[in-house]
Amino acid sequence: MARLETSVGPLRLRNPILSASGTFGHGLEMQHFAPPETLGGLVSKTVTLKPRPGNPHPRIAETEAGLLNSIGLENRGIEAYLRDVLPTMANAACAVVTNIGGEKPEDFAAVAALLDSRPEVDALEVNLSCPNVQGGKLPFSTDAKLAESVIRGVRAATKKPLFAKLSPNVTDIGEIARGCEAGGADAITAVNTLLGMSVDWRTGKPGLNTVIGGYSGSGVKPVALRCAYQCARAVKIPVIGCGGIARASDVLEFLVVGCSAVEVGTSCFSDPANLARLAGEIEALLDERGIAELASLIGSVRLPGAPVASCAPAATGAGGGR
Repeated sequence: MARLETSVGPLRLRNPILSASGTFGHGLEMQHFAPPETLGGLVSKTVTLKPRPGNPHPRIAETEAGLLNSIGLENRGIEAYLRDVLPTMANAACAVVTNIGGEKPEDFAAVAALLDSRPEVDALEVNLSCPNVQGGKLPFSTDAKLAESVIRGVRAATKKPLFAKLSPNVTDIGEIARGCEAGGADAITAVNTLLGMSVDWRTGKPGLNTVIGGYSGSGVKPVALRCAYQCARAVKIPVIGCGGIARASDVLEFLVVGCSAVEVGTSCFSDPANLARLAGEIEALLDERGIAELASLIGSVRLPGAPVASCAPAATGAGGGR
């Protein structure tokens, strides 16, 4: 049986499958569909310093090959997360990653500082890239210097591993990834949602109250794959792929272009149990090909006119998160 262990910076995972932030709850809400022991890790919905009510309805719209959303980082704030959610995660049988957000650089650092001493949290994912706040301006994920500044502030506030989640809505994602690496990120998550919209031609009404929102689902996979590939070539730290992943073959494609792990999101809305099946399906595919270790696939993309090109350092180590 193929070995599926992988590492994302200092964080060891039993397999490369993580939930994507905003799609699988804050904690263990979905454990009856996908038991934590079947996953590499659980990534929380974004937690902010103060409670956020989110955007007005409608804020989800189904569209071609995916979903549009404009949730607006609805959450009860860090105090409620510390009090009500984290105690339930103490014995989670996988890695626990808390996704953090803010409207100012100091907000990110403040949330990170409050989480630094919590043993339930194995890593922090810094949401630099939500398109549904601040009018979709994406200030922290479209400017490399700003991204570096935010990550540097968070790095000063915590010793936990840091993942920087980037936006695909940029001209040069590699430049942003390098800024995050310089700021102290341990890994890059590539990517958040694309900007998109829908409209009913009969009524003239947009699908979302905010008109423009984040587009996710299978239709974004080629863009997400390109972004992950470019990030893996731009930095020395690991990359976590995210965007349009629904099948075991999707996961392996992201690994081949240089990712050490992946996050799975929108496909869970139609089949929440899919997340729990992916590791077994990956194992079966690797066994069919006679591949003994998942790590051997990482960065094995074959570029035209060149031998096998390594786009990222191979994952090492073994373990099961918690």
